[in-house]
Amino acid sequence: MTAQPMPVLDLADCAAPGGSLRRNRGRVIQAMLGLIVAVLCAWLARDLWDGGREAAAPALRIELAPAPAIARLNVDDRAQIIASGSEAVARNAAIPMTTTAVPMRAFRLAAPSDTAANALKCLTQAIYYEAATEPLEGRRAVAQVVLNRVRHPAYPKSVCGVVYQGAELSTGCQFSFTCDGALLRAPMAGPWREAQQIAREALAGRVEPEVGTATHYHADYVLPRWAFQMDKIAQLGRHLFYRFEGSWGRPAFFGGAYNAREVIPALDFSRLRARLIAGHGLAAPDAGSFAPGLTVAPQITDRHAENDVGGRIDMTRSWRPSIPDPTASAGRYQALVGEDGHVAPSASGTQVAP
Repeated sequence: MTAQPMPVLDLADCAAPGGSLRRNRGRVIQAMLGLIVAVLCAWLARDLWDGGREAAAPALRIELAPAPAIARLNVDDRAQIIASGSEAVARNAAIPMTTTAVPMRAFRLAAPSDTAANALKCLTQAIYYEAATEPLEGRRAVAQVVLNRVRHPAYPKSVCGVVYQGAELSTGCQFSFTCDGALLRAPMAGPWREAQQIAREALAGRVEPEVGTATHYHADYVLPRWAFQMDKIAQLGRHLFYRFEGSWGRPAFFGGAYNAREVIPALDFSRLRARLIAGHGLAAPDAGSFAPGLTVAPQITDRHAENDVGGRIDMTRSWRPSIPDPTASAGRYQALVGEDGHVAPSASGTQVAP
């Protein structure tokens, strides 16, 4: 028995009448294209599974946590506060730091000059109103939180949009100063300049590593319900900082595109005056005095004095440090002591000891 030769495919054999060769070639090309597409899809799927899970999974969580639920994570809504004063300080201290800060990439503002000016003003307001008496790192951390929110899908995509979110509400704004009447108080020039410089540095790319991807904070003399739902990562001064749990708090999720539309909204100042008076028992500011002021946390019950807010001085009130003028003091002393060094008699005829 002789071995049969193996058949050899000769493309010439495909040259059948009726253009079958062209049809066969078309099928081969289609099959190859299909194979290429299948390989690309498999490669992309593997990449998303291995390295892009942080970006893919949260999209579902956005649907499960709609904007109203995110907006309720604030301290201006008194329904969210479960403790205040010394009780809150103690209970906050008992909540452990669940994790450390995750490094966050820099935010660099790229916008026309007028847009950049509004962004700088809004960020300066947030730093000044929320943390004017906090340490430098604490003020930088507040700026970091604002810029983190700009890049987070759950928040507006501009600096002013983030700062003034909920300002149209009577209560429940994201940053209390935008709806509690603090904007009616004039700022202190020195702290305002410092806040502006911190804002300028943050918009130029400075990052506060102590808070990383933090999107929330509150003073330690209040305890909001949501403090137990987030990762507590740092305390700077009187402020406690938090980030979202899981992928929502990781850098890969902060991919929101800045929209370069910075608008400072028009506010109802009559409503702000009414809330300021009701919340703090203060005299109404002048009707035309709508300048930024220092936020004071409302309804703090453990004050040692009327202008003592959790150990911080409320610079918006009439209290000012008073240091006697040395020359005036010397003049009064010389009026009491004669040129020969003897004590001069008082108007009642008695001597006054120096």
